[in-house]
Amino acid sequence: MKKICIVISTYNSEITKKIYDSALNELGKSGYKEITTIEVPGSFEIPVAISRLVDKYDGFVAIGCIIKGDTANFDLICSSITNGIMQISVSQKKPIGNAILTCFNENQAKDRFNKGSEAVKAVITVLKNA
Repeated sequence: MKKICIVISTYNSEITKKIYDSALNELGKSGYKEITTIEVPGSFEIPVAISRLVDKYDGFVAIGCIIKGDTANFDLICSSITNGIMQISVSQKKPIGNAILTCFNENQAKDRFNKGSEAVKAVITVLKNA
């Protein structure tokens, strides 16, 4: 069985924990037992954590939540994280399920707790077809 690593941001933990639960539930239903969880302070740290661990795991699930504030920081951070994850995934040929929510408000985030499950399904599909 393939080894999966979940990298989760502890920022907005009331949201990321529910996304994490969704991911774990999906991994359990799919029979995955070798799962490692790594916590990082914020979503911005997820790409570097994955890049440092990329040789140890077959696939990754990135979990975070960024809620837009009053500055342009939201757009810059979201774009940087997405580009970083995609660059690692393509260059290392490893699936990374993106369950990092980028929302305008907390209610939008609460409507998307299932993104952990969706990210896991994407990683599993890529691993099966590789």
